Amino acid sequence: MAALEPTASKTGKKPRARKRSFRLDMTPMVDLAFLLLTFFMLTTTFAKPNVMQLTMPVKPENEEERTTITSSQAMTIILGQAHKVYYYLGLNAPGDPSVPVPELHTTDLGPKGIRQVLLTQDIQKPNLVVLIKTTPRATYSDMVDILDEMNITNHKRYALTDLPAADRQLLPPSEQQ
Repeated sequence: MAALEPTASKTGKKPRARKRSFRLDMTPMVDLAFLLLTFFMLTTTFAKPNVMQLTMPVKPENEEERTTITSSQAMTIILGQAHKVYYYLGLNAPGDPSVPVPELHTTDLGPKGIRQVLLTQDIQKPNLVVLIKTTPRATYSDMVDILDEMNITNHKRYALTDLPAADRQLLPPSEQQ
């Protein structure tokens, strides 16, 4: 490992003090470093990516295959700022006088909020189709949370759609921008 070696005098005279050279063998330390590195790499738990399974619909080849939703089957959820969720039952058709203006309700993304609404509506209307829309101020985490709620409540029929101007007018003034 380490050794002290005396050096011989070059002049042949009696040396005043013996100079000794020191040599340190680093091989065991390098071996230990690689063993520790290998140990920690093999025993570390690597972060597993969180993946959400989404099934996208197949685009219909003709107009006859398109799914139409009646007002009695629909529920619209609008994600707003500050983790607020607005929802109404039915469809919003401002040009059709036979369809009344929907009543907008407000809740949150917690278990006592939109989850209870979805569970209640699922009991009342088993073929409910949920339309999910976002305002420009909604966050990405809100979108992930509402998709999680759809999985938790076992809703299979939902769609992510754009927020039309008619739905934007139903929102409070702070959300209409």
